Amino acid sequence: MTDQEPDNAPKGKSSRNSMMGAGIALGVGVGTAMGVSLDNIAMGVGLGLAMGIAFGAAFSAHRGKAKDVDGD
Repeated sequence: MTDQEPDNAPKGKSSRNSMMGAGIALGVGVGTAMGVSLDNIAMGVGLGLAMGIAFGAAFSAHRGKAKDVDGD
C-alpha cells in the first residue's frame, strides 16, 4: 500500500513529482560533474539544481500535454 496513490489523490500528481525529482537528480549530477571539471563544485551544484528544476518542470509539462492530447 505504500507505493500506491490514495483514492482521493489527483491522477497524474505522483508522475509529475517523479519527473521533477528525476530532473533535479539529473541536474545535480550534471552540475557536480561540471563543477568538478571547472574546479568549483559549489557553483556546479547550484547551476545543476537550477537546470534540474527547469528540466523537471519542462518534462512534467510535456508529459501533461501528451496525456491531454491522448485523451487520458
